[in-house]
Amino acid sequence: MIECERGRIDYDECGDGPTVVLVPGSCSTGAAWRPIMSRWAGDFRCVTTSLLGYGGTAERRTDLDTDISHEAGIVEAVIRRAGSPVHLVGHSFGGLTALAVALRNRVSLLSLTIVEAPAVEILRHAGEFQHYRAFRTMNDAYFAAFHAGKSAAIEAMIDFYGGAGTFASWPPRVRSYAVESTAVNILDWATAYGFPLERESLANVEVPALVLLGGASHPAMQRANELLGQYMAKASTVTIAGAAHFMISTHVEDVARAIARYMATQSV
Repeated sequence: MIECERGRIDYDECGDGPTVVLVPGSCSTGAAWRPIMSRWAGDFRCVTTSLLGYGGTAERRTDLDTDISHEAGIVEAVIRRAGSPVHLVGHSFGGLTALAVALRNRVSLLSLTIVEAPAVEILRHAGEFQHYRAFRTMNDAYFAAFHAGKSAAIEAMIDFYGGAGTFASWPPRVRSYAVESTAVNILDWATAYGFPLERESLANVEVPALVLLGGASHPAMQRANELLGQYMAKASTVTIAGAAHFMISTHVEDVARAIARYMATQSV
Protein backbone atom coordinates (compact mmCIF):
# COMPACT_ATOMS: atom_id res chain seq x y z
CA MET A 1 0.00 0.00 0.00
CA ILE A 2 1.19 3.52 -0.81
CA GLU A 3 0.16 6.14 1.76
CA CYS A 4 -0.21 9.67 0.47
CA GLU A 5 -2.07 12.84 1.41
CA ARG A 6 -4.89 12.17 -1.08
CA GLY A 7 -5.52 8.64 0.11
CA ARG A 8 -4.15 5.12 -0.17
CA ILE A 9 -3.10 3.41 -3.38
CA ASP A 10 -2.94 -0.38 -3.73
CA TYR A 11 0.61 -1.64 -4.27
CA ASP A 12 1.92 -5.19 -4.36
CA GLU A 13 4.84 -6.88 -6.07
CA CYS A 14 6.31 -10.32 -6.63
CA GLY A 15 8.99 -12.01 -8.71
CA ASP A 16 12.35 -10.91 -10.06
CA GLY A 17 13.53 -9.63 -13.40
CA PRO A 18 12.44 -6.70 -15.57
CA THR A 19 9.73 -4.66 -13.84
CA VAL A 20 6.22 -4.69 -15.28
CA VAL A 21 3.44 -2.59 -13.77
CA LEU A 22 0.05 -4.24 -14.34
CA VAL A 23 -3.06 -2.06 -14.21
CA PRO A 24 -6.45 -3.80 -14.03
CA GLY A 25 -9.72 -2.53 -15.44
CA SER A 26 -12.97 -1.44 -13.84
CA CYS A 27 -14.71 -3.56 -11.19
CA SER A 28 -11.41 -5.27 -10.49
CA THR A 29 -8.19 -5.20 -8.48
CA GLY A 30 -4.60 -6.23 -9.07
CA ALA A 31 -5.68 -9.82 -8.40
CA ALA A 32 -7.08 -9.90 -11.94
CA TRP A 33 -3.52 -10.31 -13.21
CA ARG A 34 -2.72 -13.43 -11.18
CA PRO A 35 -3.41 -15.89 -14.04
CA ILE A 36 -1.05 -13.96 -16.34
CA MET A 37 1.63 -13.64 -13.66
CA SER A 38 1.45 -17.36 -12.93
CA ARG A 39 2.28 -18.10 -16.57
CA TRP A 40 5.38 -15.94 -16.34
CA ALA A 41 6.58 -18.05 -13.39
CA GLY A 42 8.69 -15.34 -11.81
CA ASP A 43 10.41 -14.19 -15.00
CA PHE A 44 9.34 -10.62 -14.26
CA ARG A 45 9.08 -8.40 -11.22
CA CYS A 46 5.33 -7.85 -11.32
CA VAL A 47 3.84 -4.78 -9.62
CA THR A 48 0.06 -4.57 -9.31
CA THR A 49 -2.36 -1.89 -8.19
CA SER A 50 -6.07 -1.01 -8.35
CA LEU A 51 -7.68 1.99 -9.98
CA LEU A 52 -9.57 4.70 -8.11
CA GLY A 53 -12.42 3.39 -6.00
CA TYR A 54 -11.47 -0.28 -6.30
CA GLY A 55 -9.66 -2.52 -3.83
CA GLY A 56 -7.81 -0.37 -1.30
CA THR A 57 -7.25 2.59 -3.64
CA ALA A 58 -9.11 5.67 -2.43
CA GLU A 59 -11.40 7.53 -4.82
CA ARG A 60 -10.22 11.02 -5.80
CA ARG A 61 -12.82 11.92 -8.39
CA THR A 62 -16.19 13.58 -7.96
CA ASP A 63 -19.23 13.79 -10.22
CA LEU A 64 -17.96 17.23 -11.27
CA ASP A 65 -14.32 16.22 -11.77
CA THR A 66 -13.68 12.92 -13.52
CA ASP A 67 -10.56 13.96 -15.41
CA ILE A 68 -8.32 11.04 -16.31
CA SER A 69 -5.37 12.86 -14.74
CA HIS A 70 -6.58 11.54 -11.37
CA GLU A 71 -6.23 7.95 -12.60
CA ALA A 72 -2.91 8.64 -14.32
CA GLY A 73 -1.57 10.19 -11.14
CA ILE A 74 -2.02 7.05 -9.06
CA VAL A 75 -0.38 4.86 -11.70
CA GLU A 76 2.53 7.29 -11.87
CA ALA A 77 2.86 7.03 -8.08
CA VAL A 78 3.01 3.25 -8.39
CA ILE A 79 5.68 3.49 -11.11
CA ARG A 80 7.79 5.84 -8.98
CA ARG A 81 7.49 3.47 -6.02
CA ALA A 82 8.50 0.55 -8.24
CA GLY A 83 11.46 2.47 -9.65
CA SER A 84 11.33 3.34 -13.31
CA PRO A 85 11.77 2.65 -16.15
CA VAL A 86 9.10 -0.03 -16.29
CA HIS A 87 6.97 -1.91 -18.78
CA LEU A 88 3.41 -0.61 -18.32
CA VAL A 89 0.50 -2.94 -19.09
CA GLY A 90 -3.18 -2.05 -18.75
CA HIS A 91 -6.38 -3.96 -19.41
CA SER A 92 -9.65 -2.24 -20.35
CA PHE A 93 -10.04 1.01 -18.38
CA GLY A 94 -6.59 0.28 -17.00
CA GLY A 95 -5.35 0.34 -20.59
CA LEU A 96 -6.94 3.74 -21.14
CA THR A 97 -5.27 4.99 -17.96
CA ALA A 98 -1.93 3.56 -19.10
CA LEU A 99 -2.32 5.48 -22.35
CA ALA A 100 -2.91 8.67 -20.36
CA VAL A 101 0.32 8.00 -18.46
CA ALA A 102 2.22 7.65 -21.73
CA LEU A 103 0.70 10.87 -23.09
CA ARG A 104 1.60 12.81 -19.92
CA ASN A 105 5.22 11.58 -20.18
CA ARG A 106 6.02 12.18 -16.50
CA VAL A 107 7.56 8.77 -15.76
CA SER A 108 10.00 6.63 -17.71
CA LEU A 109 8.50 3.70 -19.61
CA LEU A 110 10.28 0.94 -21.50
CA SER A 111 7.08 -0.09 -23.25
CA LEU A 112 3.33 0.25 -23.16
CA THR A 113 0.83 -2.58 -23.65
CA ILE A 114 -2.86 -1.81 -23.99
CA VAL A 115 -5.31 -4.70 -23.79
CA GLU A 116 -8.60 -3.48 -25.27
CA ALA A 117 -8.97 0.04 -23.91
CA PRO A 118 -12.48 1.58 -24.07
CA ALA A 119 -11.09 4.41 -26.18
CA VAL A 120 -14.51 5.77 -27.09
CA GLU A 121 -13.43 9.28 -28.02
CA ILE A 122 -11.04 8.04 -30.69
CA LEU A 123 -14.09 6.80 -32.56
CA ARG A 124 -15.85 10.15 -32.42
CA HIS A 125 -12.77 12.10 -33.51
CA ALA A 126 -12.20 9.63 -36.35
CA GLY A 127 -15.77 9.97 -37.60
CA GLU A 128 -16.56 6.35 -36.75
CA PHE A 129 -20.03 7.32 -35.59
CA GLN A 130 -21.70 3.91 -35.93
CA HIS A 131 -19.19 2.36 -33.56
CA TYR A 132 -19.32 5.39 -31.27
CA ARG A 133 -23.12 5.11 -31.08
CA ALA A 134 -22.80 1.45 -30.13
CA PHE A 135 -20.97 2.48 -26.96
CA ARG A 136 -23.36 5.36 -26.29
CA THR A 137 -26.47 3.22 -26.76
CA MET A 138 -25.14 0.59 -24.36
CA ASN A 139 -24.13 3.23 -21.80
CA ASP A 140 -27.44 5.09 -21.96
CA ALA A 141 -29.42 1.92 -21.27
CA TYR A 142 -27.01 0.80 -18.56
CA PHE A 143 -27.03 4.15 -16.75
CA ALA A 144 -30.82 4.43 -16.98
CA ALA A 145 -31.25 0.96 -15.49
CA PHE A 146 -28.88 1.78 -12.63
CA HIS A 147 -30.60 5.06 -11.79
CA ALA A 148 -33.95 3.26 -11.93
CA GLY A 149 -32.74 0.98 -9.16
CA LYS A 150 -31.92 -2.19 -11.10
CA SER A 151 -29.30 -3.86 -8.93
CA ALA A 152 -27.64 -5.82 -11.74
CA ALA A 153 -27.67 -2.98 -14.28
CA ILE A 154 -23.98 -3.53 -14.92
CA GLU A 155 -24.77 -6.89 -16.57
CA ALA A 156 -25.57 -5.05 -19.83
CA MET A 157 -22.13 -3.46 -19.89
CA ILE A 158 -20.32 -6.70 -19.07
CA ASP A 159 -22.20 -8.58 -21.80
CA PHE A 160 -21.47 -5.80 -24.31
CA TYR A 161 -17.80 -6.40 -23.59
CA GLY A 162 -17.76 -10.17 -23.38
CA GLY A 163 -20.84 -11.35 -25.28
CA ALA A 164 -24.27 -12.46 -24.11
CA GLY A 165 -24.18 -14.53 -20.94
CA THR A 166 -20.73 -13.36 -19.80
CA PHE A 167 -21.96 -11.80 -16.55
CA ALA A 168 -24.12 -14.81 -15.70
CA SER A 169 -21.12 -17.11 -16.21
CA TRP A 170 -18.98 -15.35 -13.62
CA PRO A 171 -18.61 -16.74 -10.08
CA PRO A 172 -21.05 -15.20 -7.56
CA ARG A 173 -18.34 -13.25 -5.72
CA VAL A 174 -17.12 -11.67 -8.97
CA ARG A 175 -20.67 -10.71 -9.96
CA SER A 176 -21.27 -9.28 -6.51
CA TYR A 177 -18.16 -7.11 -6.66
CA ALA A 178 -19.18 -5.77 -10.07
CA VAL A 179 -22.65 -4.90 -8.74
CA GLU A 180 -21.21 -3.27 -5.61
CA SER A 181 -18.82 -1.13 -7.66
CA THR A 182 -21.33 -0.01 -10.31
CA ALA A 183 -21.31 3.63 -9.16
CA VAL A 184 -17.54 3.71 -9.51
CA ASN A 185 -17.76 2.19 -12.97
CA ILE A 186 -20.15 4.94 -14.03
CA LEU A 187 -17.50 7.46 -12.96
CA ASP A 188 -15.04 5.48 -15.10
CA TRP A 189 -17.24 5.98 -18.14
CA ALA A 190 -17.47 9.72 -17.46
CA THR A 191 -13.66 9.71 -17.34
CA ALA A 192 -13.45 7.83 -20.65
CA TYR A 193 -15.86 10.16 -22.45
CA GLY A 194 -13.96 13.16 -21.11
CA PHE A 195 -10.61 11.91 -22.43
CA PRO A 196 -10.01 13.42 -25.90
CA LEU A 197 -8.13 11.07 -28.19
CA GLU A 198 -7.11 12.81 -31.38
CA ARG A 199 -4.79 11.46 -34.03
CA GLU A 200 -2.34 14.34 -33.58
CA SER A 201 -1.83 13.81 -29.86
CA LEU A 202 -1.52 10.03 -30.17
CA ALA A 203 1.13 10.45 -32.86
CA ASN A 204 3.28 12.10 -30.19
CA VAL A 205 3.44 8.97 -28.03
CA GLU A 206 7.09 8.00 -28.27
CA VAL A 207 6.87 4.87 -26.14
CA PRO A 208 6.97 1.57 -28.07
CA ALA A 209 3.46 0.17 -27.76
CA LEU A 210 1.59 -3.08 -28.22
CA VAL A 211 -2.19 -3.05 -28.64
CA LEU A 212 -3.99 -6.36 -28.04
CA LEU A 213 -7.56 -6.88 -29.21
CA GLY A 214 -9.84 -9.88 -29.25
CA GLY A 215 -10.90 -11.58 -32.45
CA ALA A 216 -14.35 -12.17 -30.94
CA SER A 217 -14.74 -8.77 -29.27
CA HIS A 218 -17.48 -6.27 -30.04
CA PRO A 219 -16.75 -4.58 -33.41
CA ALA A 220 -16.78 -1.12 -31.77
CA MET A 221 -14.12 -2.21 -29.29
CA GLN A 222 -12.06 -3.78 -32.05
CA ARG A 223 -12.20 -0.63 -34.16
CA ALA A 224 -11.26 1.69 -31.31
CA ASN A 225 -8.16 -0.36 -30.57
CA GLU A 226 -7.25 -0.75 -34.23
CA LEU A 227 -7.18 3.04 -34.43
CA LEU A 228 -5.00 3.27 -31.34
CA GLY A 229 -2.52 0.95 -33.01
CA GLN A 230 -2.59 2.98 -36.20
CA TYR A 231 -2.23 6.40 -34.62
CA MET A 232 0.63 5.80 -32.18
CA ALA A 233 3.98 6.22 -33.90
CA LYS A 234 5.67 3.13 -32.48
CA ALA A 235 2.72 0.80 -32.04
CA SER A 236 1.93 -2.67 -33.31
CA THR A 237 -1.38 -4.49 -33.04
CA VAL A 238 -1.97 -8.17 -32.28
CA THR A 239 -5.33 -9.93 -32.40
CA ILE A 240 -5.90 -12.79 -29.96
CA ALA A 241 -7.91 -15.30 -31.98
CA GLY A 242 -11.23 -16.33 -30.45
CA ALA A 243 -10.86 -13.97 -27.51
CA ALA A 244 -13.23 -11.27 -26.32
CA HIS A 245 -12.70 -8.44 -23.87
CA PHE A 246 -11.93 -10.47 -20.75
CA MET A 247 -9.04 -12.25 -22.41
CA ILE A 248 -6.69 -11.88 -19.45
CA SER A 249 -8.77 -14.59 -17.76
CA THR A 250 -10.18 -16.55 -20.73
CA HIS A 251 -7.08 -16.68 -22.99
CA VAL A 252 -4.34 -16.53 -20.40
CA GLU A 253 -1.66 -18.46 -22.29
CA ASP A 254 -2.03 -16.45 -25.50
CA VAL A 255 -2.11 -13.09 -23.75
CA ALA A 256 0.78 -13.89 -21.41
CA ARG A 257 2.91 -15.07 -24.31
CA ALA A 258 2.14 -12.05 -26.48
CA ILE A 259 2.95 -9.54 -23.72
CA ALA A 260 6.13 -11.36 -22.61
CA ARG A 261 7.44 -11.57 -26.16
CA TYR A 262 6.81 -7.90 -26.75
CA MET A 263 8.45 -6.80 -23.49
CA ALA A 264 11.48 -8.94 -24.33
CA THR A 265 11.99 -6.94 -27.52
CA GLN A 266 11.85 -3.65 -25.62
CA SER A 267 14.02 -4.42 -22.57
CA VAL A 268 17.22 -2.49 -21.98
